[in-house]
Amino acid sequence: MLKRAGKHVLILDDVWSEVPLEEIGIPKPSSSNGYKLVLTTRVEQVCKSMGCKVIKVKPLSEEEALILFLSEVGPNIVQNQTLMPTLKLVVNECAGLPLTIVVIAGTLRGEDDPLIWKNTLRELKERIGKVKEGEDKVIESLKVSFNHLKDEKMKHCFLHCALYPEDFQIWKDRLIECWIEEGFIDDMSTRQEMKDKGHVILKKLEDNCLLENVSSERVKMHDAVRDMALSITRTNPRYMIQAGLQLEELPEKEQWGLDIEKVSLMYNSISEISIDVLPTKCQLLTTLLLQGNPIKKIPYSFFISMPCLCVLNLSFTKIESLPNSISELKNLTTLLLRGCSELRDLPCLSMLQELKKLDLCGTKIEEVPVGMDMLIKLRYLDLPLLTLKETPAGLLPKLIHLQHLGFHENNEKTSLKAEEMEPLKKLECFTGRFEDINEFNKFISSMQQSKKNLIKYSLQVGSSFMRATRDKTLTIEGVQNWEGDLIMHPIEIQELIILKCDYLRSLVDDKSSFKNAIDLRVCWIWWCEGIECVVSLFSFASSSAHPFQSLEVLYLQYLPKLSALIMKDEEIGSATASTLAPSATFSHLKEIKIDSCSSMKTLLPHWLLPNLQNLEEIHVEACRQLVEILGATTSEVEEKGSDALIKFHLPKLRELSFWELPNLKSICSKSGVMVCDSLQLIQVDGDCDKLKRIPPFVPLVGNGQPFAYAPPSLTIRSSTEWWESLEWDDHPNFKNILRFKPLESF
Repeated sequence: MLKRAGKHVLILDDVWSEVPLEEIGIPKPSSSNGYKLVLTTRVEQVCKSMGCKVIKVKPLSEEEALILFLSEVGPNIVQNQTLMPTLKLVVNECAGLPLTIVVIAGTLRGEDDPLIWKNTLRELKERIGKVKEGEDKVIESLKVSFNHLKDEKMKHCFLHCALYPEDFQIWKDRLIECWIEEGFIDDMSTRQEMKDKGHVILKKLEDNCLLENVSSERVKMHDAVRDMALSITRTNPRYMIQAGLQLEELPEKEQWGLDIEKVSLMYNSISEISIDVLPTKCQLLTTLLLQGNPIKKIPYSFFISMPCLCVLNLSFTKIESLPNSISELKNLTTLLLRGCSELRDLPCLSMLQELKKLDLCGTKIEEVPVGMDMLIKLRYLDLPLLTLKETPAGLLPKLIHLQHLGFHENNEKTSLKAEEMEPLKKLECFTGRFEDINEFNKFISSMQQSKKNLIKYSLQVGSSFMRATRDKTLTIEGVQNWEGDLIMHPIEIQELIILKCDYLRSLVDDKSSFKNAIDLRVCWIWWCEGIECVVSLFSFASSSAHPFQSLEVLYLQYLPKLSALIMKDEEIGSATASTLAPSATFSHLKEIKIDSCSSMKTLLPHWLLPNLQNLEEIHVEACRQLVEILGATTSEVEEKGSDALIKFHLPKLRELSFWELPNLKSICSKSGVMVCDSLQLIQVDGDCDKLKRIPPFVPLVGNGQPFAYAPPSLTIRSSTEWWESLEWDDHPNFKNILRFKPLESF
């Protein structure tokens, strides 16, 4: 292929040995064919053997090395003159190599004990002094940082990261789960405490520059740091790591040594495990990682030679069934089969009584495996399967150590009963569906009585197509006896989804438990034909709670009777209404989306705006009776005087978007001006033909006049036809200070 590519430059990075170019289809560069080859390597002999011109990258100068080291080691060390002589000697031993400097500085960051500095200096000299010709000084110097990890289990946590392919970005949460599975994190009273400990270890490894922070969710190992880890695992502890190398079959028998403790063959192309290459004796093997291979079948004899196997990961393979020999792995603590989409059944598990974690998410298992009731040490069980036909009665009460339990929320056949859940006192993370609102209420009542709070949950009554976006979500669908049953809710609920609950009149009134949901962040209300408002004003009079004080996102869709966010009695004036609505209600709201709410005429009354000072986005669609977005009552206009302007303050508003609002006449009342310097976009699409004016703006600070000012970043996006139809009254220059972009251009 490269022969047909014409002149080109090929760059090979991090080459460790001679590459036979022509054997792998790469023409040898010459002056006649115009090909160029550039390679990077830490081994000079590689360049010479491939006929390359050697260009050495010079190490940092003494001054540059010192500046880099000081920038990484921490301010308290920089100011410590006692340590400075030793510090400079340590920098000299780093030989101007940037990675070594950064890692050693990270190891000593904040360390003010002179003895530790002197010991580090001695160790660096010893290690580098023992390096033979052809060996890598960088790797030996990096081992100093590894040896400074004081905790043996932390060292194992670090070495575990080398099991992943080179340059692999590792999810932090998944990595910590692996450490828990391996037993590198000591048992604690809760799984969350163990995860917290894992994050502490992760932070320590990052601070020591042994792991690189890719993002808030992922880390990776630098190539050289991984090479250092691999050099350690070639001796003690002994690992076999051939991850991500495109292998098509298992390594030869000879490579499966008697003393190997962990094997990683993840993310290769192994589709078949041949009997001819089966390892004969792996007496010390505790971890086998085969995830991400297209393996379809495993011979019965494969696991016979692995009596001490504790962790087996076959996730995202094409395995169709597991051999019965897996039942003989009596020391197995973790069995991961996530994403095995062809897997339909499992052998009997009754002998696996040490099993603590079983992940079957994404399989096509139809029946709970035989012997599951014997797995009394199980702490983590994930069965979120639509194919599962039932949850056997009496199973869950036997698994009293469960901390994580997952079922599919939309599988009616695995709907749960409260009495089955009641014995699970250690449960922390739970996903599942309840038969009806009564069973759900019993479960919540039981949790409250035992003073047990779930750390993460997605609970559901009825069916739903909605996906949870927060850690603590409750979905309720199709409940028609709302007035008869008070729906309880879990403590610290963050997301609430209400669907097809037609008898619901208000989400929060004086009888509702949701008025106490002070941690709620996201609320969806869809297809509820009876709902008239989100909050009833009367609920404030009977409670000291502030409903929706933490709410950030509010989606209201297909609510034909909805007329207001907060409903007030007709006789109550706007001033009284504002007084009754606590300032905390809606005070963190960032986004409102209203869709197909045909009874609403005014979206946000002026008296409610003081509660909406953090509002950033307003999206309104298909509300056919809506007349205005921001409205002032007649009494408010009379109170201000007919000539006075009513200011609509929304200081953080960034976006207004409208679609199919045939009766919309104004964005804010005719006597109003908008104060929203942050506004960046007003988008108008569909039938909004009655909207003929862009509202006037005044700046938050200063004495700007209406129609002479517009928010600096504001763009009007609409059809050209609608833009040309706008009326500017006596202020034609207002059009000139507005930025317009036609929708047709997007």
